[in-house]
Amino acid sequence: MRLKYELEYTLNCSPKVLFSRLSTPEGLCEWFADDVSVDGDIFTFLWSKSATRARLIAIKENKFVRFEWSDDTNEESNYFEFRINIEELSGSLALIIIDFSEPEDKEDAISLWDAQITDLKRVLGV
Repeated sequence: MRLKYELEYTLNCSPKVLFSRLSTPEGLCEWFADDVSVDGDIFTFLWSKSATRARLIAIKENKFVRFEWSDDTNEESNYFEFRINIEELSGSLALIIIDFSEPEDKEDAISLWDAQITDLKRVLGV
């Protein structure tokens, strides 16, 4: 049974700049995957020698993006999502990632996200 988890990262950038890195092949290949191509609403993510496909199933400009993995048969836990949250009082921007993993893989999955967010921050210059 895969577990849902949520990660939050504070980023010092505009929602528009961040959103383009979360929702376009050009932006995603800067930090998320080695290469990204898109055909309609199907995104193909390439890491080293493996390719994985995901369908863009929900998007709201400067707010969130949700992808559904094409090769995952578990209906409840076959997506990942990026949410952009602006704190009303401080105005700070948080990137919230919603993902799933097997219980024994959760720590590794979080470490991978941490590394990818480090790359994202470098790309954003924050």
